[in-house]
Amino acid sequence: MAMMHFSILSLLIVAFTYAEADEHVAHATEKKLEVVVEATVYCQSCEHFGTWSMIGAKPIPSAKVSVTCKTHKGQVSYYKVFETDKNGYLYAPLEGFKIKHYILDHPLQSCFVKPVWSPVESCSLLSNINYGLNGAPIRYEDKRLIGSRYEAIIYAAGPLAFRPSNCSKSHY
Repeated sequence: MAMMHFSILSLLIVAFTYAEADEHVAHATEKKLEVVVEATVYCQSCEHFGTWSMIGAKPIPSAKVSVTCKTHKGQVSYYKVFETDKNGYLYAPLEGFKIKHYILDHPLQSCFVKPVWSPVESCSLLSNINYGLNGAPIRYEDKRLIGSRYEAIIYAAGPLAFRPSNCSKSHY
């Protein structure tokens, strides 16, 4: 009788150990899926002030850009400010972004990008290029980064810009 209890106890321990091992393997093989927004921030030239032209524009390193997502009910569900790299390029992984309603709260409908701050004193006024003042919409361009345990779905906003404050009236 004692031997039978020992066998049953041994079987339970072995079964529990395999269940834990299977769960650990499942977690180890899960891919991390991320939503990412990319954009580039520029200083628009005075020659094209008042237009959406980016001719002659220069990238702004270390510019601050916000990404805001709202639910289909208009409530902010995600907000974070990111910084551009040395080329003015923004790569913003939306860590913690949750889609509650798959269709209505999808990033294409719910997220937008806004320039917030320029470190270039001579080019620090907000511009409305690509609707940057109210929030530039994002678009899906069928672009993904795929690794063995990582996948990023990348959405893009059009170029964003600040403008110089010292443009003379002859430029526009």
